[in-house]
Amino acid sequence: MIDRVRASVWLCVLVLLGAGSAWAQTKSVMVLATDREPRTQAMQEGLRDALKVGGFVEGRQFKFVTEVVATDEQSLAQRTQSMAASRPDVLVALSIPAAQSFIQHTKQIPIVFAGVTDPVKAELVPSWAASGTTVTGVSDLLPMARRVALIRQVVPQARRVGVVYNPSDAASVAVIREFQELVSKAGMLMVEVAAPRAIDVPAAARSLLGKVDVLHTFWDSNTQASYAGLVKVANDAKIVLLASDTASLRLGASAALVIAEREIGAAAGRQVVRILRGTKPGTITPEVLSVAQTQVNLVAAKLQGLSLSDALMKTAVVIVK
Repeated sequence: MIDRVRASVWLCVLVLLGAGSAWAQTKSVMVLATDREPRTQAMQEGLRDALKVGGFVEGRQFKFVTEVVATDEQSLAQRTQSMAASRPDVLVALSIPAAQSFIQHTKQIPIVFAGVTDPVKAELVPSWAASGTTVTGVSDLLPMARRVALIRQVVPQARRVGVVYNPSDAASVAVIREFQELVSKAGMLMVEVAAPRAIDVPAAARSLLGKVDVLHTFWDSNTQASYAGLVKVANDAKIVLLASDTASLRLGASAALVIAEREIGAAAGRQVVRILRGTKPGTITPEVLSVAQTQVNLVAAKLQGLSLSDALMKTAVVIVK
């Protein structure tokens, strides 16, 4: 009789262990990006790093799926509907359009955004507090005053700052409006020009020549898609080009103030780990990363006629030679 009881107990234990193992294997994280840029890849790498550190081994405890889709409304809608229909445990959005589309197509699955500068203005969350919804994430919001300070440090004589932006991108518009206000407070003038399409970016940059002392770019899909053309304009005119992301620096900006994209992905990954362990996303306050790196591109600086000060070089974390 005792042996039968023991056998029954062991059978129950084995069943529960098997169920637990099966449960762990069903965990899935689906990531949606809207480009294949280095910054996006770095966020994906950071995300994977954090999951591994959190004890989730890909292929054993969970499945990790990454997809890239165009930003047009129809493609996004089709892809996000398909991903939501797969019922993953967490959806991760690496851009504003991806996050917005997820929110439109599921109200049950946890959503984590990464690398969104202002999720409140993008209407992903109602405020910077814990949302109480299925959405949380990580912002790369850097106080704009620090970007203005970089201009003063790199090009002390600058009085007019040129900006090319995407007028159809609400986040892009919001960023340059804040930038304009702080540039004015610093005693400089911002001169803006719109580039409604990626193909318009080089011509927009050329239209600023003779009107500005330095160019500053912020990440948006149009500018990034035609950054090589923008760099050529800066190099030919010997005008300093500053940026806000590593990808643009490597493409030919002289300097940038950047929150490391891999760190953004890692922070989002830590939120994903918490959710996989049972924390409700609506109780997780959106995280703001504000530790920035000064990065410089020595080749670009030479082409654009910029002499980098010793003080700037001492603070530079990434140096492209």
